[in-house]
Amino acid sequence: MEGAPVNPAVVRAIPAFFVIIWATGFIVARLVAPHADPMTFLALRCALAAAAFALIAFAVGASWPATPRQWFDALVAGVLMQGLYLGATFWATKHGLQAGIVALVMGLQPLLTGLLSVPLLGERVSGQRWLGIGLGFSGALLVLFPRVGDASAALPAAAIAVAFAGMVSMTLGTIWQKRTAAAADLRTNAAVQFIGGVAILLPLAFFTEDMHLDGTAEMWIGLVWAVFGLSLGAITLLLYLIRQGAVAGVAALLYLVPPVSALMAFFLFDETLETVQIAGMALSAAGVAIANRP
Repeated sequence: MEGAPVNPAVVRAIPAFFVIIWATGFIVARLVAPHADPMTFLALRCALAAAAFALIAFAVGASWPATPRQWFDALVAGVLMQGLYLGATFWATKHGLQAGIVALVMGLQPLLTGLLSVPLLGERVSGQRWLGIGLGFSGALLVLFPRVGDASAALPAAAIAVAFAGMVSMTLGTIWQKRTAAAADLRTNAAVQFIGGVAILLPLAFFTEDMHLDGTAEMWIGLVWAVFGLSLGAITLLLYLIRQGAVAGVAALLYLVPPVSALMAFFLFDETLETVQIAGMALSAAGVAIANRP
């Protein structure tokens, strides 16, 4: 994604592709939860993704970090975005939190990103962007409200806390990436990030899990898509979007993820969509459009 000019039509389509691919992450977490220990699954995913990005980088002669500080910055971003965020998402899903509820907790990220981007990045978040962020969050609540109501009596507190910690980690990782990797090659930066993910996930898997992978078709389908669809696809698009735009605007795109995840669950798992949820999807879409309008 560096070097040759990118077709403007492709650039305009990147946010939509990102949202669709990113939304499948919650579907994958639900799919593999009965078939694999979460940290073990993610450590394997990150290792394979790191190898894939490294092969691509070597094949095209991409430049690697030149100083220890650049390596450190990419590893920190990987620990936050690939290790702690993904680990929290999969762990919370494995331990009884519905994928929709996890998506709702992660939907708080744009609010936190908007707040922190002012003191940490010096970005000015305009009133228009705050309006879009607020509308997007309201739409996400509408989409997931029926699920919250149905599960409120049995929501596991530990899983909610872990999901919230993952949301904070992703927020900090996004801001760290924006601050430290403006000139980094996306391919080598992603490879180092996934190495950082392995560095935190593998010890967690070793000390807290049985490192179980049952080898079923569901597990392998989830792993292949997690590596090639989510890791190579969505992460590349995310890093590109962070580089091209303000982080508050990029984060606002994540408000579309819960509605899209709900729509996917409707087709894949026969989960019903109520009228209020459809209205929430429209509201989220409007909020993202407002937040990202020049």
